[in-house]
Amino acid sequence: MGRAMAVLTKVSSSPVIDRLGLRKQFEKALTSSVKNGFTAVAAGERVFTATRKLTQPQRLAKPKDPELFDLEPTEEQQMIVETVREFAAEQLRPAAHDADAKAQTPDGLLSRAAELGIGAFGIPEELGGFGTERSVVTNVLVAEALAHGDMGLAVSVLAPSAVSTVLVQWGDAEQQSTYLPAFTGDQPPVAALALHERGALFDPRKPRTRAKRTPSGYQLDGVKALVPRAADGELFVVSADLEGRGGALFLVEASTPGVTVTPDPAMGLRSAETGLLQLDKVKLPPSALLAGGDQKVLQEVVRLSRLGWCALAAGTGRAVLDYVIPYVNERKAFGEPISHRQGVAFMVSDIAIELEGLRLVTLRAASRAERGLPYAREVALARKLAADKGMWIGSAGVQLLGGHGYVKEHPVERWYRDLRAAGVMEGAVLA
Repeated sequence: MGRAMAVLTKVSSSPVIDRLGLRKQFEKALTSSVKNGFTAVAAGERVFTATRKLTQPQRLAKPKDPELFDLEPTEEQQMIVETVREFAAEQLRPAAHDADAKAQTPDGLLSRAAELGIGAFGIPEELGGFGTERSVVTNVLVAEALAHGDMGLAVSVLAPSAVSTVLVQWGDAEQQSTYLPAFTGDQPPVAALALHERGALFDPRKPRTRAKRTPSGYQLDGVKALVPRAADGELFVVSADLEGRGGALFLVEASTPGVTVTPDPAMGLRSAETGLLQLDKVKLPPSALLAGGDQKVLQEVVRLSRLGWCALAAGTGRAVLDYVIPYVNERKAFGEPISHRQGVAFMVSDIAIELEGLRLVTLRAASRAERGLPYAREVALARKLAADKGMWIGSAGVQLLGGHGYVKEHPVERWYRDLRAAGVMEGAVLA
């Protein structure tokens, strides 16, 4: 890298660059090269090692069953939500427009989220986190609050937490000792849960990525799509079919030979810097396999991931509603606010109704998951509402703004693009 920088510096001082009128393009390329170069070095230099050996894995306790079924947040949950929502308003919302335009997560965002403790809530105190109980409802409320700022940046912030949650829930003592301490520091690793794959009718419970046993462990071959922050990634949890016997989860460090990343920008979530994770004869040790390759673990991860996307859709939908209400009240046509027109008022009302339905089904699924009750049906209902009504809420928001809804001056067009992800994305986040 040092030699390459020396060459670039020498070329930049050449007057030929100015004569050809390429100064601005060259400086842009140089800046990108420096950023990507140092990012690669930083990712390669982090070594995951156990700070202390655990004799047994640390799990978060199951919350006590409430005497009455109540979806009203507790005082502690309300305090957490208010804090996170304030963070989203101050850090995510102002940065969202430029982050979407550049398809880039702002520098330092993960560090600021770590200072707030967003990633440490789900890590046991014994490992340096703040967690005492496993609360799916709290995770859903946090995802919803972050998405109110911006869904793409919320995905960037929550992606490492998905990996740490998998390690807390299903990692063994060695895996927790090696990886979890890094997630409680000031500079948490860029990590992602990679389940999504390209292809029609893709079923995340039946991954096309292949894993086979070798004398030294396992070998992975395949491609994962729409992986958040893939280019900067240091650790991935990857799903793969283990020798035709079903889906399993593997821990893959970015520095492992055979792991390459290419950009994979999408219609929405552009600030999440999605990329393709390519695995070409990637050799992994036996310790890379999570939960002994149990298929039920992958099924649980898929359900919790879908629950997370429903929460993100609810948060972004709330952002749309909060934006269009003052707009239709202030925007005047024919001498009066357009909210006085029944067609406009009814559409705003429908957004509120559909949003409330999505939130309640999502919270009910989260509550059942938290208490250890069957919740597959509830997740399926929430996912259906997020896919259909979430997309409709985004479209209705654009419609209510008229011509303003189609331009980037207003954030509704971005929220519309992001909301479409709720019905197609797999992995990346975890409730």
